[in-house]
Amino acid sequence: MKEENKSFLKVDSIVKTYGDNDNFNRVIDGISFELEKGVLCALLGPSGSGKSTLLNVIGGLENIDSGRVIVDGIDVTSLSSKKLTEYRREKLGFVFQFYNLIGDLNVKENIEVGAEIVGNPMDIHELINSLGLEEHWNKLPSQISGGQQQRCAIGRALVKKPKLLLCDEPTGALDYKTSKDILRLIEKIVEEYGTTVIIATHNEEITRMAQRILRIKDGKVVLDIINDDVKKASELEW
Repeated sequence: MKEENKSFLKVDSIVKTYGDNDNFNRVIDGISFELEKGVLCALLGPSGSGKSTLLNVIGGLENIDSGRVIVDGIDVTSLSSKKLTEYRREKLGFVFQFYNLIGDLNVKENIEVGAEIVGNPMDIHELINSLGLEEHWNKLPSQISGGQQQRCAIGRALVKKPKLLLCDEPTGALDYKTSKDILRLIEKIVEEYGTTVIIATHNEEITRMAQRILRIKDGKVVLDIINDDVKKASELEW
C-alpha cells in the first residue's frame, strides 16, 4: 500500500506489547517520529528501553498492536508476509552487533548472499575495496578481526543498495579504533548513497555525528532533537 508522504520514514503512534496478566509488558508505548531521506539518526536508551524492538518493527521483523510504520510511501504494518519479504529485500539493510556471518563462506561469498536477492546490486569488487577488505575477500569470518567481520556484515547489507539501513549496536563489540572506523564507514554511506540510517547505541558520543537524536525510555520518546552542529566521525572521542 502506497501513501503520499514528504517524510521518508514515518513512525506513527506505534504500540508493541508482550505477554498478558502478570507478564504484560508494553515495550513500545505510542512512539511517533519522522525522518527525511539521507538522515543519520542516533537512537539512544538503556537496555530494555525498546531500541532493538523499535528497529525490528521498522524492519518488518515484528508485528505491532497498533499504529503505523511508513517507509518510502509504503505502509509496512499493512503488508502481507510476501510483501514484507519484498520490502526487506528491496529497501532494507540490517546490521547487527554480532555480525551474523555464515561461517563456511568467505568474505566475498557472505556479501554475495545479499547481492543474490536483488535485481541490481552494487559491484561487489568495488564495494569490497571501499570497505577496506580487498586483502581479505577470500578469508573465512574466523580468519579476520571483529572490525573486518563488521565491515563484511555492512557490505552484505549495502550490496542491495538499501534505502534504509538499520544498525543495532554496530560498534558494541568493537574496540575504540575499530568503532571509529565503522562509524566513518557509516558516515560515508550516508554522504555517498543518501541512505537513511538509524543507529541504536548506548554510546552518547555517537549523537554528535547524527543529524537527528532520539532518546527512548520505557518505550516512550523522551528526547527528540535536531543536531545543528554535526561533527565528523573522526572528531568523536570517548
